[in-house]
Amino acid sequence: MTIPSRTQVAIVGAGPSGLLLGQLLYKAGIDNVILERQTGDYVLGRIRAGILEQVCIDLLDEAGVGARMHAEGLVHGGFEMMWAGQRHRIDLHGLTGGKNVMVYGQTELTRDLMNARQAAGLPIVYEAHNVTVRDFDGKTPQVSYEKDGRTHQLDCDFIAGCDGFHGVCRASVPRKSITEYEKVYPFGWLGLLSDTPPVSDELIYINSPRGFGLCSQRSRTRSRYYLQVPLTDNIEAWTDEAFWQELRLRLDDTGRRQLVTGPSLEKSIAPLRSFVAEPMRFGRMFLAGDAGHIVPPTGAKGLNLAATDVKYLSNAFIEYYKDKSEAGLDTYSARCLRRIWKAERFSWWFTSLMHRFPDDGPIAAKFQEAELDYLLHSESGARTIAENYVGLPLDFGE
Repeated sequence: MTIPSRTQVAIVGAGPSGLLLGQLLYKAGIDNVILERQTGDYVLGRIRAGILEQVCIDLLDEAGVGARMHAEGLVHGGFEMMWAGQRHRIDLHGLTGGKNVMVYGQTELTRDLMNARQAAGLPIVYEAHNVTVRDFDGKTPQVSYEKDGRTHQLDCDFIAGCDGFHGVCRASVPRKSITEYEKVYPFGWLGLLSDTPPVSDELIYINSPRGFGLCSQRSRTRSRYYLQVPLTDNIEAWTDEAFWQELRLRLDDTGRRQLVTGPSLEKSIAPLRSFVAEPMRFGRMFLAGDAGHIVPPTGAKGLNLAATDVKYLSNAFIEYYKDKSEAGLDTYSARCLRRIWKAERFSWWFTSLMHRFPDDGPIAAKFQEAELDYLLHSESGARTIAENYVGLPLDFGE
């Protein structure tokens, strides 16, 4: 494939946000090139989220890549919260006026977007090394990169930084021009993926004296489980049997009876953090997804927030090229951040509610018990959880 030396939008990062933005721009007739420092197989190998809000589902349909998602995804109208050994169902569908979420793995979503881009013959450069963004504060931004021992330059109208938390785009912004907010949590999530049927039809969030647990899934035959563990734990010390045994100790009797175990396909420990960078626009460069914000995975917001960013940004670019208006570009950062901070708050709150914090002492557990007792026996409390979990409307509060 021939890579042009000029494009309208240069997209740095071929994760879901970069690929989705590229597909939406293509559908609108806007040229774009995607640069990715990793291989395509590496991108597909990242095990990530699997809960899609309606906003994300609608956007994938708009991009023309929703067919397999609708055929294979699992619609969930609720989930369970386990506290003091008892399960309490949050009726998402009933409490939110008919809204649901869908279980569809990020790996599969990424594969759909990759296949669509390849089928359309759209330019994408994998293993683009030493990517540099420059002159984004002027009218002629550029992106340079190395590929196969040669240096290439890509001239563009705009740069979309979809390159993740450790990417080059945010790191290229002068420190005086950006403010970063961060909270690092004192534990991690030990995750295990297995080709075993899920322990339950819906997700189970567990508040246990031994720590948080989550019984999740990717399909009717593939399960994803998580355990709260100290950040000092070594993944090599966690055998499959040790994981299953600890999960049993955090489950209730019904869960222990229904749990089907098997060899792990993937096992890792992920740290948790809340992070936001403000603003998300720097001249003609825009941040989207993990490049601009990170949430702890407890509230299933990471991928969905990235999709919202892409929705706002693609609309802004389309408005610029079709209507010669910069209104969407000018309001992009403020609109994103208003939604981001609401999701950050929910994810922080839900994490604080369901995990055990090692330095908080016995009184913190009592506070959790009191709050859970209220939330799970109050329709308004349960509705607060449900409304945030399914995702607030795009125009909420505007």
